[in-house]
Amino acid sequence: MLRTVVWKRGIVLSLIVLFGFGVWVDVLFINTHQGIYFEAHFLDVGQGDATLFETPDGVQVLIDGGRDASVLRTLALEMSFFDRSIDMVIATHPDSDHIAGLIDVLKRYEVKTIIVTENENDTPTAAAFAAAVGAEGAELIYARAGQVFQLGASTTLTILFPDRNPVGFESNASSIISKVQYGDIGFIVTGDAPKSIEEYLVRQYGEALESEVMKVGHHGSDTSTAETFVSAVSPQYAVISAGKDNRYGHPHQEVLDRLRTQPLQVFETSKEGTVSFQSDGTKVWFKE
Repeated sequence: MLRTVVWKRGIVLSLIVLFGFGVWVDVLFINTHQGIYFEAHFLDVGQGDATLFETPDGVQVLIDGGRDASVLRTLALEMSFFDRSIDMVIATHPDSDHIAGLIDVLKRYEVKTIIVTENENDTPTAAAFAAAVGAEGAELIYARAGQVFQLGASTTLTILFPDRNPVGFESNASSIISKVQYGDIGFIVTGDAPKSIEEYLVRQYGEALESEVMKVGHHGSDTSTAETFVSAVSPQYAVISAGKDNRYGHPHQEVLDRLRTQPLQVFETSKEGTVSFQSDGTKVWFKE
């Protein structure tokens, strides 16, 4: 009889321990997957682009993935160990320094929605990315200006460009340009869009481009970051994603000089590593 009681008590105790562990894991996951602030991480992936947005509701959007699997390491630093899903992946255009890392992302994470353009690149990397997209089984959407995606309760992502099928465009000119809005705070990401496209957007949208944080186009190349565009966006912060001592000389001095004429703060992933921001919807600040 005594053995039976002890045995039953042992089972109950084990169940309590297991339940407690399960609750601890669940709380850990929730606390790392959701938070009280909106977060933006301009990931340090060397000479390439990768930007992770996460809303307070836990909705995650990854825009581009850099040129190799190093994006997985940087994602692991910003996402919960238990998190193996990403709500949305956007490939701004089919150049290797933007999509190669996404191939590894699609293998590692379950992705719900993938947004691309019809523009094609005749490279092995582009073919491998297309195959990975097909194998993922995610909802596939071709970007078009005017599309608005709700990311949780108080965040939207709006596609600003392309406004037509860019299949015949030069690759950089086909870049998806999007604006993420959390409350009063905007984040604009332009891929490698050249000045001609930026200036077109100024004519189309004007002051609606205003954003507190701007990802500088084409890694700081002088082919992007038109003065009129920077003035229209009027950012508090500008982020340049480029590799240290890269062979292209990014960021170009002309771009840095243009940015310094504006009342903003410039961050470079080649110097800072991953550059992160937090926002409460009324203000935004650099996350140390």
